[in-house]
Amino acid sequence: MRVGLATPIVTRLPGVAAPWEATAGPAELARIAQAADRLGFAHLTCSEHVAVPTPVAAERGGTYWDPLSTFGFLAGQTQRIRFFTQVLVLGYHHPLEIAKRYGTLDLVSGGRVTLGLGVGSLAEEFELLGATFAGRGARADDALRALRASFGSAEPEYAGEHYSFSGMQVDPHPAAEGMPLWIGGRTRRSLRRAIDLGDGWTPFALGRRQVTEMLDEMSPPSGFDVVLGTAPLDPLGDPDGAARALTGAVAAGATVINAGVRADSVDDYLEALEALAQIAELETA
Repeated sequence: MRVGLATPIVTRLPGVAAPWEATAGPAELARIAQAADRLGFAHLTCSEHVAVPTPVAAERGGTYWDPLSTFGFLAGQTQRIRFFTQVLVLGYHHPLEIAKRYGTLDLVSGGRVTLGLGVGSLAEEFELLGATFAGRGARADDALRALRASFGSAEPEYAGEHYSFSGMQVDPHPAAEGMPLWIGGRTRRSLRRAIDLGDGWTPFALGRRQVTEMLDEMSPPSGFDVVLGTAPLDPLGDPDGAARALTGAVAAGATVINAGVRADSVDDYLEALEALAQIAELETA
């Protein structure tokens, strides 16, 4: 069982984030990352929003640490845990920008980057950044193909509907085997995009039955990852409930679990990680 963490502190969702996260900073985050690394958790997450309109922040939250700088910091604090961008919005970046920045992160972290990528849904943020909101699905598909073309080449070439490049040096860049691309979304189109252009699917706001039905309908190939999240688990107070949540995610089709953890302080969080690692039977360092 691969169990990663929906990292606290770096993303604070109303009704989900605990009060202690509001005053925690890099020191607390480093402690959590080091413990997760030692305990055998598969990944840490960090999401991307540049600017969230204030009315929207009441629902989606307004705190989003930048994933590139956050993971660059944590790469120096850890040895084996992976870094999962959940998710980068493809329309906010040129594909070669992603290749250069996250190819460099993959290099300095020793090949520990998993790119979670999505189409995006916040029209105001697209407008703010000068990105095109209409037709963003087709543009995202082209961006994924262009990003793949950057793997393993310091002089990548690609000619698509929205992106085209050649005769340009990009170094560092992603290795030939590339970084896993997990595609976010909640629609059948997002799953089809993940099957055709990615290595996995990380759905959100879907019930377990919906996920299972969509997977049965689409029949992903062997080796395809399905990343399912959990509600905040309480492995100290309710270990049986935490165990049921993990096995339920696997039964719904998860190959990777993105676990939330309930805690009242950073010390409480670290104790909960120890308990969750035992429940999940993770291999510690």
